[in-house]
Amino acid sequence: MNAKRNLILSMTAFGTIGLFVRNIPLTSAEIAFFRAVIAAVCLLIYKLVTKSQLRFSEIKSDLPLLFLSGAAMGFNWVFLFEAYQYTSISLATMSYYFAPVIVMVVSPLLFHEKLTRAQIFCFMMSTIGLILVISNGSFSGGSQNLKGILFGLGAALFYATVILLNKSIRKVSGIDRTLLQFLAVIFVLFPYLQLSGGIHTATLTSFGLINLLFVGVLHTGITYCLYLSSLKDLKGQEAALLSYIDPLVAVLISVLFLKENITWQQILGGLMILGFTLLNEIKAKQTPTNADD
Repeated sequence: MNAKRNLILSMTAFGTIGLFVRNIPLTSAEIAFFRAVIAAVCLLIYKLVTKSQLRFSEIKSDLPLLFLSGAAMGFNWVFLFEAYQYTSISLATMSYYFAPVIVMVVSPLLFHEKLTRAQIFCFMMSTIGLILVISNGSFSGGSQNLKGILFGLGAALFYATVILLNKSIRKVSGIDRTLLQFLAVIFVLFPYLQLSGGIHTATLTSFGLINLLFVGVLHTGITYCLYLSSLKDLKGQEAALLSYIDPLVAVLISVLFLKENITWQQILGGLMILGFTLLNEIKAKQTPTNADD
């Protein structure tokens, strides 16, 4: 029950992040950078309190992959936060959740995994759902709305990269892996910010600072600890089902609280993306179990 509670809390928190990002008067890259800084400090404090050591000898072979996955994570955040600026939180989230579909298609090429008929069907139906979201989004909201959806798909591509790289990282535990990835985000985004206009903390209001602290401490530092600690105690099907609390909360906040427009075609497209992606994940989790029986 504790594991389920932690995953529900973490997914609910992830689903509200767009609401807080909207209130931070910084560029998307700056928000992503400070999110990583604050979260890294939180995880370092957690490791000090729990007296957990990070042994370089155990992680050095995975450092290149950790760095690459951290860099991809940083730009994943940048693209997602940029999507929030151009389109509704619900459409940005629906586009972002196309990431598992990208992983499903690319995995056979990278890891020689067999693509089943069920996976091909799920991919086709999710793609049709994406077309519904994009086509209707471009008509209902103009070029700005379409730009936001495309930024969401860019975030999905980078998130898929993080997932694929993490599949090859086997010697580093969840908390240590996440901490090192946050440090990689800082290492990559700092020079990027210097080259693209610098850091403008002077524009940060007290209200914006409070929202930034929420994003860094709650939505990243604490939430990642809850999320990672819950996965080891849950079955794959349970984790897959509960992870869809994130987009559900994001859509509810977008429609009910922010009063952002969404058409029935976009709702249908989003349901197709999320539903068939979830179906594919559940079937994928069930396959090893059945084989063991």
